[in-house]
Amino acid sequence: MEAEVEKLELMFQKADSDLNYIQHRLEYEIKANHPESAGEKNPVTLLKEMSAMKSRYQALFARFKPLAAEQKETKNRICAAVNKTMIAIQQLQKQTDLELSALTEEEKAATEQFKSHMLDP
Repeated sequence: MEAEVEKLELMFQKADSDLNYIQHRLEYEIKANHPESAGEKNPVTLLKEMSAMKSRYQALFARFKPLAAEQKETKNRICAAVNKTMIAIQQLQKQTDLELSALTEEEKAATEQFKSHMLDP
């Protein structure tokens, strides 16, 4: 889960970097070529729209950051609760000399997947 968060963070950073590059490239092209075409959209307007788009990306990223932290905290709480429950069940089994039947392959796979998520930082 943490890897997905980091990947999304990197995607936002790359988008921001790409927008900066495009903006600077457009500014250079406008200065170098001075397009005077009447049918085309005003380059200054395009640059302002690009700047607004960049601001929206930055705002979205700022909103995303706390959500990622909350998601990680919630995951940790859920894992702790499930782990505590599993320990309690094992203790009850020992105290009552009761053993559950063997897990199915699907249950084993789900258990392993859960354990791997618990170990993720």
